Amino acid sequence: MDIIVKLKEELKVEKWQVEAAVGLIDEGNTIPFISRYRKEATGALNDEVLRTLHERLTYLRNLEEKKVQVLGSIEEQGKLTEELRAQIKRSGIGTSATRAEILKKLVNNKYLALNKKTQVITPTLLGEMIY
Repeated sequence: MDIIVKLKEELKVEKWQVEAAVGLIDEGNTIPFISRYRKEATGALNDEVLRTLHERLTYLRNLEEKKVQVLGSIEEQGKLTEELRAQIKRSGIGTSATRAEILKKLVNNKYLALNKKTQVITPTLLGEMIY
C-alpha cells in the first residue's frame, strides 16, 4: 500500500502537501511548528489536518509493520500460500466501525472475551493459540 497516496485520498489534499508534511514530521518537527512556520512547505495545511495526517501516518505505518510480522509468523509455520500472502498485503483494518465489527466477530467466535461491565477485551485460550 502506498501510504502517501492513501493519506492524499483520505485528507483530500495534494500529494506534494502530504509528502512535504511527512518529510517534516519524519525530521522530528512538531505539528504546531509545521503549522505555524512551514506553511509554505505544506501549502498552508492547518493544525487539524496535520494532526489527522500524523495520526493516520502512524497508524498506517504500524499496520504495514504488523502485516510483515503476520506474514513472517505464518511463513515460519510453513502455512503461507501465495493467495494468503496477496490477501494479507491488500487488507486493511478500515474505519472504527469496521474494527468494532471485527472485534465483535472475534468475541462471537470465542477468540476474545469481553467483560461486559468494564468493556475490557482479553484473548481467550483459543485466541492465544492462534497468536
